[in-house]
Amino acid sequence: MDKNLLGILACPVCKGELLYDSTNLELICRFDRLAYPIIDEIPVMLESRARRVGEEEL
Repeated sequence: MDKNLLGILACPVCKGELLYDSTNLELICRFDRLAYPIIDEIPVMLESRARRVGEEEL
């Protein structure tokens, strides 16, 4: 994941900061507890494609 791109991306729901999970290839919003997938190096920033993140994953 490009560090410059990560610096300008924000959660589409709350506009908060996203954390990069290199293991699962996801961008995670801690506030909304949503994980957005990264497919073919492209973040899919759609709430409908995000998965809920459990407390233990944060």
